[in-house]
Amino acid sequence: MNTNDVLEQRRSIRKFKPGSITKDQIEELVHASQMAPSWKNSQTPRYYVATTEEGMNKMRAGLPQRNADHTINAVAMFVLTFKKDVAGFMKNGSPDNEAGNGWGFYDTGLASENLLLKAYDMGFGTILMGIRNEQVLREQCQIPADEIITSVIAMGVPDIHPTAPKRKEVSEIITYVDGG
Repeated sequence: MNTNDVLEQRRSIRKFKPGSITKDQIEELVHASQMAPSWKNSQTPRYYVATTEEGMNKMRAGLPQRNADHTINAVAMFVLTFKKDVAGFMKNGSPDNEAGNGWGFYDTGLASENLLLKAYDMGFGTILMGIRNEQVLREQCQIPADEIITSVIAMGVPDIHPTAPKRKEVSEIITYVDGG
């Protein structure tokens, strides 16, 4: 599959059918994810992974029911975090610019996108969920206080194939600043 196919065909999948995944496949996904660029190559995203019902139920406990329902039959779930006060910060601990920890969110977003695209390339569907209970996820997954939770991703064998939502025209979102 070429890059354009993956970019244009990947969708958020909210219904999975039973399937399976191997540890090697999980590690292939995380490897692809960590190939994303990061602030000064800080590589701060972290991955908490569940592949059993017991583990996924821990993650589901931190989701509202509507989101938890979208994870039924998932083969894996991920909680993504980043090490805070690293990306976007100087060695003395002060922020490099006004974005501060925003760079950690940015970097984790890039890593998440790589994970979603690689999953699609491997035949899996994904749904990225940002509505979650931070404290429950932190407790259930034993996430340390020096990490910020960004999202939960469920992955599985797609049981639906939704059409693409309409995108804005490029002319609506682009501004040239070349002058003249």
